[in-house]
Amino acid sequence: MTDTTLITGATGGLGQAFARREASLGHRLALTGRRTDVLDQLAGELRRRYGVEVDTFALDLADHDARQHLIDRLAERELTVRTLINNAGFASIADTRDTDADRLLGQVEVNCAALTHLTRAVLPAMLDARRGTIINIASTAAFQPIPGMAVYAATKSFVLSLSQALWDEVRRDGVRVLAVCPGPTETGFFEAAGASTAMSSRRTPDDVVASAYRALDQGRPVVIDGRLNAAMARLARLTPLRVVLPLAKAVLRH
Repeated sequence: MTDTTLITGATGGLGQAFARREASLGHRLALTGRRTDVLDQLAGELRRRYGVEVDTFALDLADHDARQHLIDRLAERELTVRTLINNAGFASIADTRDTDADRLLGQVEVNCAALTHLTRAVLPAMLDARRGTIINIASTAAFQPIPGMAVYAATKSFVLSLSQALWDEVRRDGVRVLAVCPGPTETGFFEAAGASTAMSSRRTPDDVVASAYRALDQGRPVVIDGRLNAAMARLARLTPLRVVLPLAKAVLRH
């Protein structure tokens, strides 16, 4: 069996930044995404630049059967996931009543169900070996409800809660779990959400990745990327909901 880093959503800016960081450490990679051309381009770059082996799997993580097929193919290739980076996720920026139901349910499937499915699939081998790392990409949206982004914020609250509980469940067994909470970041996220100009003050994918690996080294269960984002997330926890809701709506449209 060959130790491998599995990264979901590797066609996006943050997934690609994590892939480059893992490749720079000499780790073999398994990359997923929906766009075969982007996956192939990234895989070629990583092979040339870092000399690592890269497997690509084009699939839609909203599909349960596709996820199971990915798990089965990794096993067939004798690839053991030693690091799992659950990065795939998407949002819609619109009121719930104005958003297609399938798109809302797709957010729950990708942001919550796929993350849970893959985590549970790779966890036993990590526990048996008493080593492994799971990085779940949450968001500063996890710290308060967001009108106009209601389902996305709820899914990221799920990711944060799950990660914190899992961190405690496995931390004595040699497995590290980290929830990473970026704020607005320069990726294709907002374009995919249909609001390319929303939240114009953004950090970079490399900023987020650097924050994640520092937090892993410190053994932390959660990291919020950026001091301003961290301050705002903490403030949201302390502020009455009647104040938080209109503020969250205003920030989303800024």
